[in-house]
Amino acid sequence: MSAQTNDTDHQLHQSKELVAVDLFCGVGGLTHGFVLAKVRVVAGIDIDESCKYAYETNNEGAQFVCKNLSTTRAADINLLYPPNCARILMGCAPCQPFSSNTGSGKRRKRHKDYGLLRSFARIVQAIQPEYVSMENVPLLRKEPIYDIFVSLLQRWGYQVWSKVIYCPNYGVAQRRKRLVLLAAKSAPIELISPTHAEDTPTVESVIGHLEAIAAGEVSKTDPLHRAANLSPLNLQRIAATPEGGGWGDWPPELVLDCHKKKSGKSYGSVYGRMKWSEPAATMTTQCCGLGNGRFGHPEQNRAISLREAAIFQSFPETYQFFPTDRFPSFDQLEKHIGNAVPVALGKAIAQSIKIHSQ
Repeated sequence: MSAQTNDTDHQLHQSKELVAVDLFCGVGGLTHGFVLAKVRVVAGIDIDESCKYAYETNNEGAQFVCKNLSTTRAADINLLYPPNCARILMGCAPCQPFSSNTGSGKRRKRHKDYGLLRSFARIVQAIQPEYVSMENVPLLRKEPIYDIFVSLLQRWGYQVWSKVIYCPNYGVAQRRKRLVLLAAKSAPIELISPTHAEDTPTVESVIGHLEAIAAGEVSKTDPLHRAANLSPLNLQRIAATPEGGGWGDWPPELVLDCHKKKSGKSYGSVYGRMKWSEPAATMTTQCCGLGNGRFGHPEQNRAISLREAAIFQSFPETYQFFPTDRFPSFDQLEKHIGNAVPVALGKAIAQSIKIHSQ
């Protein structure tokens, strides 16, 4: 494709409204970032029906479509876009097969979600959107499927940019590194420069204003600000943990047998407390459990609450995850929040595409 053709295509895209469809949308972290950046999102697609309420309630005009993307026809997805728009196809394929927690080699190849990136590529090939955006864990870059995905995009005429970014630089208060890929048909594209390079958010700056609650307690004013219960033994453990510390600070009688072994030293962050002056640990689908990582509140004797986890994922405190008359299970909400693309990162991706389209 010649440079002159690229310039012509770019000029055509400038006159069209940007419209996005969000694959693997979950409760709408990525979509909401686009909404905040004033980029229209018409639909989010996910296999988990329980995400529907949060997705549609907080993202006006975006329809939740409950479908399995591995069997969804690309033509049906293309019909979700209005006529004569510049189409954005975006999403974060479930990252479990590429996570360091999954292991390597055959274990990752056997993972049931491994093929979802192939489904993403199949849909891109069929509908040829003007823009493609993907966010995932950094280890994906080491997988052959990633190289295949990028080479296919280039074969189909896309200019591809990708980089592992540090999320606090974009306003996300957790030490999260994510792989961001952007692809455009008309001209080279890249993510905007860091928005918070000089003032990365900290645990204190984002959750320091919340009321104190105890383990197992729910705020009287905010039903999402609730913390998991702790056993008497774990209450002793968190009480013996200083800010920023972990199980290595406990007296011997509180240390788990598995941590006394030589192999246990590699799990230094579990049962740890966060530090007020730093970003939080990376949120996971079990981020509100004390024994699952450095998820202890810096000061209060408990793990972080669901509200605190949502704030670390940069969801606005106005975001509604469930109806007022029905509270889902704690585990379900924890999973929904932990699985989400941080809203602030989604906004940065949307702003990058907007700038490119102008």
